[in-house]
Amino acid sequence: MGAGVTRGRKEALLVVGDVVTDVVARHRGPLATGTDTAAVIRMLPGGAGANVACWAAHSGCPDVRLLGRVGTDAAEWHERELVAAGVRPLLVTDPRAATGTVVCLVDAGAAAERTFLTDSGASLRLEPADWSDALLDGVAWLHLSGYLLFKESSRALAGTALKAARARGVPVSMDPASAGFLAELGVEQFLAFAEGLDVLLPSRDEARLLTGLAEPADAAAELGRVVPLVVTKAGTDGALVTRAGDAPVRIPAVPATARDTTGAGDAFTGAFLAALLAGADAAEAAARGCAAGARAVGRVGGRPPHRGGAAEEGVGRGV
Repeated sequence: MGAGVTRGRKEALLVVGDVVTDVVARHRGPLATGTDTAAVIRMLPGGAGANVACWAAHSGCPDVRLLGRVGTDAAEWHERELVAAGVRPLLVTDPRAATGTVVCLVDAGAAAERTFLTDSGASLRLEPADWSDALLDGVAWLHLSGYLLFKESSRALAGTALKAARARGVPVSMDPASAGFLAELGVEQFLAFAEGLDVLLPSRDEARLLTGLAEPADAAAELGRVVPLVVTKAGTDGALVTRAGDAPVRIPAVPATARDTTGAGDAFTGAFLAALLAGADAAEAAARGCAAGARAVGRVGGRPPHRGGAAEEGVGRGV
C-alpha cells in the first residue's frame, strides 16, 4: 500500500478525469462500409475517470469524489447519474464546449471487442484554475485518468494535482487510458509524468507500448524502474502485480461471458482502489479488480448498476 493509507481507515478517494456521454452501438460481424449495419444503440454515461469513480463506490468505497468537466448540454444528467452511483460529483460546467462524446462500436461476437470514436469536448478542457488544494481535504488517495495527459490544459491540471498530493503525502495512481492517444503523446513524456506516481495500472498493450517489451512480466519490471507498484491488466489472462524489487504475482481472471468490454479496465481500477483503501494488499486488491472486470463485461456500457436497485442494462437518458 502506498504512503498515507492506513489499514482500515475510511477516507475519501478523489478521482480526476473525464466525464463523457457514450453512444454504444452493438453490432454483429464486420461493419458494412457504405451502407447500413443493424445495431442496438444506447446512450449511456461514461468516461474513464467517471467509470473508475462509480466502480469504486460500487465496490464499497464509502466516499468517492470526482472532479471533471462537462458542457451545459448534459451537466444535470451526468450529475444525477453520478449521485445515483454513489459518487460525489465535483463537476465544472464549461460555457463553450459540449460534453465529450464517445461512439463505442462493439462487435457483439464472442470477444465483444470495441472500437472508440472520441470527441473529448469539455472533458479535457480541465485546467489548473479548476483545481483547489482544498479538494484533497479528507482524501486518502488521488487517482488521475491518463486521458488528462492528452491535452495541454488538462495535462497542466494533472501536474498541479500531482504536486499538491505529493506535498500532502497522498498516494497517486494513474491508468494510461488509451494506447492510441499514448502513442500520440509520446512514451518519454508519459514516463516523465509517471515518475511522480505511486501506482500505475496499464493494460497489457499499454505496458508493451511504454517499454517496447512484448512479455508482460518484462514490461512490468521495466515500468517498475519508474513507478513503485505496477498492476498490469491483461483481460482474460487476469492481472500481473509487480512491486519494484519483488517477483511478479499473477492474478487469474474470473470467467465471464462478454457482452461489452467497454469499461472493463475502469471497473478493475475502481475495485482495486476501493480494496486498497479498505486495507487489502495489492494482490488481493487486484483479485477484486479482476472480479469487477468480469462483472463489467457482462453489462452494456462502462458503469455498474446504480446503488439500491438493479438499473436496467443499456438504458440511457430519455432523448
